[in-house]
Amino acid sequence: MSEIKKLQGKVAIVTGSGRGVGRAHALSLGSRGARVVVADLGGPVDGASGSSLAPADAVVHEIKANGGEAVACYASVAEEEGAASIAQTALDTFGRIDVVVNNAGIGDPERFEDQTTEQFRTILGVQYIGTVYVCKAAWPHLVSQGSGRIVNTCSEGPFGIHEKMTAYGGAKGGVIGFTLALAAEAPKYGLAVNGFSPRASTRLSSPEIMSKVYEVPVEHFVESMAKYTPELASPAAVYLAHESCPLNGVMLVCGGGGVLRMAFSLNAGLEGEDMSPEFIAENIDRIVDMSEAKTVELGSADEAVRDDASANT
Repeated sequence: MSEIKKLQGKVAIVTGSGRGVGRAHALSLGSRGARVVVADLGGPVDGASGSSLAPADAVVHEIKANGGEAVACYASVAEEEGAASIAQTALDTFGRIDVVVNNAGIGDPERFEDQTTEQFRTILGVQYIGTVYVCKAAWPHLVSQGSGRIVNTCSEGPFGIHEKMTAYGGAKGGVIGFTLALAAEAPKYGLAVNGFSPRASTRLSSPEIMSKVYEVPVEHFVESMAKYTPELASPAAVYLAHESCPLNGVMLVCGGGGVLRMAFSLNAGLEGEDMSPEFIAENIDRIVDMSEAKTVELGSADEAVRDDASANT
């Protein structure tokens, strides 16, 4: 545990760090010696137009008041130039980039038939494209120094655990795929890319938002959500951001006093000489049985290719 406290000299970019879980990340990293770029547009939770300098400035003030170093950046991750300016702020102010935590996010839950295509584009632009833009801006610098950690904020939403999440869940599904695919490339450069999924009561998952999703009174969620503070979700992201963390291509879920791994899994399936819709229908229970499924690990496709090659020689 003592190792995780040591981040002196490291430079961390945290997007969406003016409030909520991102703020908790920034404060925690700053308290451990990291110099932090507090990147936050200060916009509304649904991605509508508007911005404010206040959230980012407040977090910078907190970090400095506790003896740390921080600088604010108010750019939008949904704009390529904005994402580039976030990375440039780190370089201009602190001279390097060691950690990127992509946390910026918006949400506006609606049933699919009521969610506008424009809102799909807006949410996708922040959650997925914004993550890509920031990674793209920081990647050359991480590669050139041969070290660094990227932590992308994923979600359990793509698993279909909530209604009214087609826009948000779809965008976060993209983040999951991007994170795992980028992780497959990272080790050759000495880098690691992992995912973090918070269970926390924030603007995106407040009792009011959950009331809208489940169509039950707000009071139903006030007590149950109280223990899901941002501070109890953040430790997993801070761990993944530390150079001592050996993980790559792993997604951790954290919140409310618990932490777990989230992953894709595949079962052995079923083979048949007469593959047909009828064959599948007759054996569907065996085909969908996941009781002995195995987690899909990075590099498993390469192993399969090598096995096939060996079998054919």
